Amino acid sequence: MNRRQIYRDRREAGLVLAEHLKHAPVGHDPIVLALPRGGVPVAAEVAGALHAPLDVFLVRKLGLPGHEELAMGAIASGGVRVLHDEVIAEAGVSAAAVAQATEREARELRRREDHYRAGRPAPRLVDAVVIVVDDGLATGFSMRAAIRALRQLRVARLTVAVPVGAPESCAVIADEADLLVCPRQPEMFRAVGQWYERFDQVSDAEVMEGLRSAAEPPTASAGRSTFR
Repeated sequence: MNRRQIYRDRREAGLVLAEHLKHAPVGHDPIVLALPRGGVPVAAEVAGALHAPLDVFLVRKLGLPGHEELAMGAIASGGVRVLHDEVIAEAGVSAAAVAQATEREARELRRREDHYRAGRPAPRLVDAVVIVVDDGLATGFSMRAAIRALRQLRVARLTVAVPVGAPESCAVIADEADLLVCPRQPEMFRAVGQWYERFDQVSDAEVMEGLRSAAEPPTASAGRSTFR
């Protein structure tokens, strides 16, 4: 493993990603959408550097029964579902089990959306220039669900921005998004967390504070980051 490819934490990853985005053809007046929870501290740095508004876009992984860390698919806001048919077939997961996992994660998605927004309306995304940010791409299924949901909302331009990703997943996402920005695509990729020195779980409270801070006027929040 090349130590130069490892980020200190999500904040550093966001700063590196922001520098790449400054020189990328993302479009004018973008909205930065973070995939909670890990994508929020990365996206907060990106939004600050680009002077862009920050919001969240909800996606939930569908974990393989008995091996929840493995994705058999993902769902996103708007009722979009992406399934990994090969994994489901190889593991012998029944249609009923897939439906049960989908309903469970859909309930959690709705709970988080209500919790994070705290009464704020969702941003208007029709004809919007959007940058979707996460802390990394492993299987890419969560991001694929987000892309499909955003296409249904008829965004004008969709950039996916992640600090690190598996090369094969990056290739798939590059085909589905208008633009992929991923500074580091190491060949020996097993998990997103291996490319961070510090990869603590981000709490709901940190997500909400990050969104609140991003919404403050620059004079009130300059020089301060919730995720330091």
